[in-house]
Amino acid sequence: MKQVIGIDLGGTAIKLGRFSEDGTCHQSLTVPTPQPATPEAVLAAMSDAITELNPTANSVKAIGVGIPGPADATGRIARVAINLKNWHDVPLADWLEAKTGLPTVLANDANCAGLGEAWLGAGRNFKNLILLTLGTGVGGAIIQDGKLFVGHKGTAGELGLITINPDGPECNSGNRGSLEQYISIQAIRRDTGLEPLEVANLAKAGDATALEYWQKYGRYLGAGLANFLYILTPEAIIIGGGISAGAEHFLPIVKAEIEKRVLPSSREGLQLLIAELGNQAGIVGAAKLAIANC
Repeated sequence: MKQVIGIDLGGTAIKLGRFSEDGTCHQSLTVPTPQPATPEAVLAAMSDAITELNPTANSVKAIGVGIPGPADATGRIARVAINLKNWHDVPLADWLEAKTGLPTVLANDANCAGLGEAWLGAGRNFKNLILLTLGTGVGGAIIQDGKLFVGHKGTAGELGLITINPDGPECNSGNRGSLEQYISIQAIRRDTGLEPLEVANLAKAGDATALEYWQKYGRYLGAGLANFLYILTPEAIIIGGGISAGAEHFLPIVKAEIEKRVLPSSREGLQLLIAELGNQAGIVGAAKLAIANC
């Protein structure tokens, strides 16, 4: 059975896993991301780690890499990698192929997480789904008919950047009032002065202010999801990222908001689920990407 390597490139760590086509992970490895994380330094660290995961010649057939930013539509070039130094139009797939001799393909890390959840996680029973990752930022992935949708230039699925309030807080994207500005970790810190876990613990203890905050949070998230439902009518929406750990406090509000805002015909049979793979979703999805590229 052919094996592939899935890689999740982050600002502080590079995670790798060697997988079979059936989803079995035979070996995993985490190495620090070089600092500064220049393309050349990252390439060297990745190459060394790949050698460690692929000691027997010909056991691995392809490599998939999730990057913290958009890839081009062909999955060859890292157009921009957020939080990494000097990453602009880096031909990372070509470089890794030259180093390893293995076919390599790139995708945005949120897209990889979506592929991972669709393959082995909460989305495994669905062909049409959305993943929304609630973290420092808000990422997204769209799976249509079992395939990752990346759009004309490879950058579709930036679900956190849709506009919720045209006069809202400024966003790094240049937008104002984007969904990310209301449901990210940064938004929770700005609005409460606390970390998401602290607000969740206060709510669990019955704190009225914290409970009220999660009500407001759920309304914003529900409104954002309503926009996606009208456009994509997925079978399932999967919520991932660090904030999803506190979903018990906002998910009922999200469901109520969707029922209020979305016609029954556009949400029939909809499943609203919590991601299952945690921080392994990226390497699982990158491996799935590599299998499709073999």
